[in-house]
Amino acid sequence: MRYTAPLLNHHADGTLCPTDHRHTTTGKPRHADCPGRVYSSARCTCGVWEMTHPFKGYVNECRKRHLASHPRPEGASALRALLRLT
Repeated sequence: MRYTAPLLNHHADGTLCPTDHRHTTTGKPRHADCPGRVYSSARCTCGVWEMTHPFKGYVNECRKRHLASHPRPEGASALRALLRLT
């Protein structure tokens, strides 16, 4: 099974910040209609790992480490996952 943990950005009121809104490294908006990123979060589809933190880079690094901790599929399923023939 392949697990994912999408990285999401949030405004101060808890609403999701659209992916097309760009920010500076400090979270200040570059989009006119965006109030700015206050925190980022990620949740793995395994159902065990979840993280929320003000620093997007920290959440992203922890997300990558968690995803790397899942065992990789073996055999024919691994080959299909690598080739992505659908």
